[in-house]
Amino acid sequence: MGWMHTARFLTTAPQLHFLPPLDVPEIAFVGRSNAGKSTCINTLTQQKQLAFASKKPGRTQHINLFALGKQNVTDAVLTDLPGYGYAAVPKQDKIRWQQVMANYLVTRENLTAIVLMCDPRLGLTELDEILLDVIRPRVEAGLKFLVLLTKSDKLTRAEATKALSIVRLQAGGGEVKLFSALKKQGVDEVAQLLWQWAHPARPGATRPRNPRGDTPAATARPGP
Repeated sequence: MGWMHTARFLTTAPQLHFLPPLDVPEIAFVGRSNAGKSTCINTLTQQKQLAFASKKPGRTQHINLFALGKQNVTDAVLTDLPGYGYAAVPKQDKIRWQQVMANYLVTRENLTAIVLMCDPRLGLTELDEILLDVIRPRVEAGLKFLVLLTKSDKLTRAEATKALSIVRLQAGGGEVKLFSALKKQGVDEVAQLLWQWAHPARPGATRPRNPRGDTPAATARPGP
């Protein structure tokens, strides 16, 4: 959990080509505009305003990167992608962001995992299904994938069990977990899972450390 709490703003970009190329694992958060994505990020990092959470869904219009790592050494990055599907967003903006997100999810080289927010009372929508189709080849190639059923405090135990069963069938091999920012349900479990995904164990090997004991810093690959 302490690792998640080190999150700090790194950069923001209106288009994919403005993002810096990084050599550390990147974990992307995606979901419909009203699925509680920003609230989830803020809850996991214990920072109230790290990700912009507005009462009016659809306000986030940039790709936002947050660095993770103790002692200001970046060993992973969280990506907050704009929410999709909100009716009040102009059609041309919806189309533009669908293209930006698809390009990011398909081409971002250091993308290690995707966390999809889903309101279990609505289930996976048509737009969520489209996103699953986009990332399926990368998931089959080893990309980690997690569906978080947010706002789970609004469900009865029977409803939660049913929602888990349904989404597990739809997730195509991804993990599915209940999550509640209000009740703090699933917070520790999700934080631990993301840490493991960003720090995969290598059989017979240990993570390299420099003489001061710091983990390697994030480095940008030189451009062409």
